[in-house]
Amino acid sequence: MGRRSKILTTFASSAKTPVFIISLIFSITFVILGFSLPNFETYVDNTFAWIVEYLGWTFILGGSAFVIVVIFLIISPIGEIRLGGDREKPEYSTMAWFSMLFSAGMGIGLLFWGVSEPINHYDWPAMGEGGTEAALHMAMQYSFFHWGVHPWAIYAIVAGSLAYFTYRKGLPMLLSSTLEPIIGVERINGKTGNLVNIIAAISTLFGISTSLGFGVMQISAGMELTFGIPDGEMLWVSIIVVVTLMAILSTTSGIGRGIKWLSQINLSVAGLLLLFVLILGPTLFILNLFTHSSGAYFQNLISMSFGLDAAGEGTEGWYDAWTIFYWAWWISWAPFVGTFIARVSRGRTIRSFAAGVMLVPTLLSMFWFSVFGGAALYNEHFTGGTILSDVMENEAMGFFSMLQTFPFSGVLVVIAMLSLTAFFVTSSDSGTYVIGMLTSQGNPNPPLLLRITWGTIEGAFAAVLVLAGGLQALQTSAVVGGFPFMIIMFLMVFALLKALFEEYNKQSLPSERTRIFAALSDLERERKIEGDVFNDTPLSDEELEEIEQKELEELEKEYRE
Repeated sequence: MGRRSKILTTFASSAKTPVFIISLIFSITFVILGFSLPNFETYVDNTFAWIVEYLGWTFILGGSAFVIVVIFLIISPIGEIRLGGDREKPEYSTMAWFSMLFSAGMGIGLLFWGVSEPINHYDWPAMGEGGTEAALHMAMQYSFFHWGVHPWAIYAIVAGSLAYFTYRKGLPMLLSSTLEPIIGVERINGKTGNLVNIIAAISTLFGISTSLGFGVMQISAGMELTFGIPDGEMLWVSIIVVVTLMAILSTTSGIGRGIKWLSQINLSVAGLLLLFVLILGPTLFILNLFTHSSGAYFQNLISMSFGLDAAGEGTEGWYDAWTIFYWAWWISWAPFVGTFIARVSRGRTIRSFAAGVMLVPTLLSMFWFSVFGGAALYNEHFTGGTILSDVMENEAMGFFSMLQTFPFSGVLVVIAMLSLTAFFVTSSDSGTYVIGMLTSQGNPNPPLLLRITWGTIEGAFAAVLVLAGGLQALQTSAVVGGFPFMIIMFLMVFALLKALFEEYNKQSLPSERTRIFAALSDLERERKIEGDVFNDTPLSDEELEEIEQKELEELEKEYRE
């Protein structure tokens, strides 16, 4: 009884915060409107069309700017600063760290789009005619682009900023803490800070609900294929209820057990599935495609990063449907994934953190698309398969349609569904932690009842979106959630660089003093030697100290300026 009373008391104290109350009111209102408004799908479609038409260019510029900042953090001397104490060691092993950030950051999306996106680009390329050899190469190049350095740079900005201000500066684990150099410590939990955390919490709800919606649609498609259960709204809601309960059960185990174990097991299962397709599929074609597309991706990275087809020479509506949607999706996911990555990244230097977050998952994503997407493209282009027609009928079928071209396809589909379910659970579980932290004043271990509350709301959000229009509604939610948080991210970059340079300059001061002391010692020796040779009077100790003091005062003045 005492333990139950303690849990309720802890939840009650967290539930009194303005961030929790306002976020909860917004969430409940959205769910009620989504289920009750008859024209909710029309509002969703109109919102998406307006944002991509008038604000799409901001996402393109923003995504590229974040990549440039992360590259600077990797190559700059400020990358030596540690996310924690100077001698602090990483909390998790490198392998456990990679598995957790990869599962939280991309799991469901890779399974949903690993085949469907390359096949879509092959049929509907950004430039030129579909179904050709050029379209095949461009399909993989743009798949790399959408799942490469840009999304992981976005995550690295949020995660690195939060980890620095939390572990290095001792501030609470709140998104508002990342703006401390701008708003001041006193406003982190004030009105300004609360507004930032409310936007982050709502953006997280939209972003994670998008991914959970993808997962629901794909699991449903797999169940129809394997067990003959009709794919439709009733099955979608049933899957959401079951998997949300599994995620809530997982969240009671904490990060060190539930999320960590599920992530590592799931990454192993996904890896075995990848090796199976690579070995039994068109291996040489996949390896050639990976090599060719990697070169094309890195060679054209700058032009693709700023491409928006202003003159209309490309395929109409392609950038709206793909690149702008993806950049908005990654940004709407950034509060969630960024906070979770920060939570598990303590003790790493900024350089190793930024390089690990942006580069390693990018290479894994590229190889994932090459294997699964490459196998599908080979089947479609060289053998006249039916994967494209299956994707056109239901985009959630792409991955399963590709697996059906292999031996033991029934077993492979079941394994893929289990992996997808595990990704669903880890994403939802991670999301409850993040929203729980944002709405409990930065508590790194938010109360259990608070996590259960947000886990339930995440499931309700996903249900509203898949019932309100399926894929189009999911894309709209990502765009709506991404734009306001992108503005916060620009402020976050400014605050982070300002704080890092200030700390680096202070750390550099002792080494400069040492250099001056050495130079003054050399000067003293030279003067004494000159005194012996030319019979001049050497400088006295008092004169040397006076020169030394003037040098140090000039140095400190220079750094202050």
